[in-house]
Amino acid sequence: MEDPAVPGTGGPPANGNGNGGGKGKQAAPKGREAFRSQRRESEGSVDCPTLEFEYGDADGHAAELSELYSYTENLEFTNNRRCFEEDFKTQVQGKEWLELEEDAQKAYIMGLLDRLEVVSRERRLKVARAVLYLAQGTFGECDSEVDVLHWSRYNCFLLYQMGTFSTFLELLHMEIDNSQACSSALRKPAVSIADSTELRVLLSVMYLMVENIRLERETDPCGWRTARETFRTELSFSMHNEEPFALLLFSMVTKFCSGLAPHFPIKKVLLLLWKVVMFTLGGFEHLQTLKVQKRAELGLPPLAEDSIQVVKSMRAASPPSYTLDLGESQLAPPPSKLRGRRGSRRQLLTKQDSLDIYNERDLFKTEEPATEEEEESAGDGERTLDGELDLLEQDPLVPPPPSEASLSAERVTFPKGLPWAPKVRQKDIEHFLEMSRNKFIGFTLGQDTDTLVGLPRPIHESVKTLKQHKYISIADVQIKNEEELEKCPMSLGEEVVPETPCEILYQGMLYSLPQYMIALLKILLAAAPTSKAKTDSINILADVLPEEMPITVLQSMKLGIDVNRHKEIIVKSISTLLLLLLKHFKLNHIYQFEYVSQHLVFANCIPLILKFFNQNILSYITAKNSISVLDYPCCTIQDLPELTTESLEAGDNSQFCWRNLFSCINLLRLLNKLTKWKHSRTMMLVVFKSAPILKRALKVKQAMLQLYVLKLLKIQTKYLGRQWRKSNMKTMSAIYQKVRHRMNDDWAYGNDIDARPWDFQAEECTLRANIEAFNSRRYDRPQDSEFSPVDNCLQSVLGQRLDLPEDFHYSYELWLEREVFSQPICWEELLQNH
Repeated sequence: MEDPAVPGTGGPPANGNGNGGGKGKQAAPKGREAFRSQRRESEGSVDCPTLEFEYGDADGHAAELSELYSYTENLEFTNNRRCFEEDFKTQVQGKEWLELEEDAQKAYIMGLLDRLEVVSRERRLKVARAVLYLAQGTFGECDSEVDVLHWSRYNCFLLYQMGTFSTFLELLHMEIDNSQACSSALRKPAVSIADSTELRVLLSVMYLMVENIRLERETDPCGWRTARETFRTELSFSMHNEEPFALLLFSMVTKFCSGLAPHFPIKKVLLLLWKVVMFTLGGFEHLQTLKVQKRAELGLPPLAEDSIQVVKSMRAASPPSYTLDLGESQLAPPPSKLRGRRGSRRQLLTKQDSLDIYNERDLFKTEEPATEEEEESAGDGERTLDGELDLLEQDPLVPPPPSEASLSAERVTFPKGLPWAPKVRQKDIEHFLEMSRNKFIGFTLGQDTDTLVGLPRPIHESVKTLKQHKYISIADVQIKNEEELEKCPMSLGEEVVPETPCEILYQGMLYSLPQYMIALLKILLAAAPTSKAKTDSINILADVLPEEMPITVLQSMKLGIDVNRHKEIIVKSISTLLLLLLKHFKLNHIYQFEYVSQHLVFANCIPLILKFFNQNILSYITAKNSISVLDYPCCTIQDLPELTTESLEAGDNSQFCWRNLFSCINLLRLLNKLTKWKHSRTMMLVVFKSAPILKRALKVKQAMLQLYVLKLLKIQTKYLGRQWRKSNMKTMSAIYQKVRHRMNDDWAYGNDIDARPWDFQAEECTLRANIEAFNSRRYDRPQDSEFSPVDNCLQSVLGQRLDLPEDFHYSYELWLEREVFSQPICWEELLQNH
């Protein structure tokens, strides 16, 4: 099976010289060139330009708003406008919304909210649509997309100040608990967009309010900034004895995945959940600020660099070239002079140079790395299957010797220095000294890293260098504090846990967290482009499929684009949501992060992400599953064009799809989070044969994506064997250039003690025991702790002053008479029993 060819990627003609074929000696090169051309098309890396992508918390404001709506919903914009205008004319005479003073607008919104409190679902829906039209920017009175976005933001602040969000929250509770709608959807053979009308209107209003208020601009008035902070607090903490809003949305996700509510518009739920978590906890740049603050609070040295800025300044590496390196081509002797063993050795060296291209047999089949014995016994045919071409196939790829100018230009573009400051863990220093003492002295001193007596001078210098780059993470401090609290619970007393939004969210998620993670991964699996349609999988298309299926080919094409776009948006929201949760929980407490991570791993998150990447990633990133004229707010200003092939294909001219590249980077970051310093999970990457899958992602010329791919390759390099490392020297060089160095990390040779095949099950079990101890100590402990000191002195116990209830004095004498004086005491029986 081969990857589909990427549009726009070309290749040389089928024959070797491009003159349309030939006879005799040209026949063999023609077959080889056809193979090469096919390989180039399948890998899709020949003409991949450097992608000008800037990573951030989210896409542009207009793009984020447009992704809320499917193209099937476009007809409802007109419906919302009609509902508003019918209601507005009955309340305000002779004026439009934009002509009203602010007080008059507030008065009208108050009237709308009053009219929401009616029994009739139909009337309530009409009023809710009128509110949605306001949140959408009263586009009927606007002339441009900029005006629509401006008035949408203005109206959302106005709606929030009048209490619209809390009113819609009550309506959302009612719709979630609407058993009639659930049973009706369960009875239907196919759920359509009509089954979720009320929920979609409510969630759309809430999403528009969250997204517009979350956005900060320098020109915002002071009242808007105050409203933003109030709204953030309202969403973060439990209001009126209710759970935080994010937990309500999580419960909707689990209810949807359990099959009890198949009509829930899951895309809108996930988008709103992601934006609420980002709004209440903070985005990626805010996380960096929090990390700096937390390190200062713990007395740790400041960070050596801002990782976001370092990644932004990195350049993308070129995909593996189809020609030899310039320097090696100059040293290569003519093919005619290659004879005997020396020739065959040179042949192997030549082949290794371009093996990054040819080292996978099939794009969807991966093989175990061959052992050294297998390589020695392998025949020429087996080596050819492994992608190693013979010398005849290498000849046409050798370029002419480069000029001095091209070599000097190549030198100019060479990177100066490494991008990251190296790091060393305390464990690395201890391990280095343990080996050195065993070698020179013959005994060790445990965890002592200061005593260097008896060690030679170079070892002193090495330890000094290691200590200069020693890095103590926040997680190290938290783990150490946790160990002390477990050992000395009485002497250290109660731990003071600040009630931050992250802490409150974790407490709320704690007991249902496994269900939340499984539900999110189920939806991610259903939305992955590599997933096969199964009868037992969940239906995530309830809020995109129309009531009447398309009749014409053009309508089917439009629906197909809509469905693909719908899935891409779901992948984007889930990947970012999981990454944000992991990063915030890790900063809050390492064991909160480990608890979420372990449940993700147990729910097969690692093979799921690898399954997602087992496709033509370049094709996925450059996919154009969007119709720009149907996107909000463009579709509200312009008349919808007639459905033609040209109107469907008329889109932006960008070289990639922002949301798909964003999703890929987030999934790679998620995979890094799950596997970092976890050898058992790194072995999962090896067992699932992830190296060829990840290497294909390097064809995308984007620095951040390449960095996280190379990180994942680096951690498993020591397990892949010498033959793999020998065959992938360009990838090894890219790891060296772009990934942070860990000083004495033996990643490139596999001699590390951690690379030995120990029982990795014990590692996960120990981690799980630590997590359970943390959760039990902090969250399961009753109010009267079993560790509270006991007073054994009779005199002090009897002398304690107790607060007695008011009615005690009235009934005390009666109690004494009934329980003490009137009860005979048989002293003999008491003595006999004891």
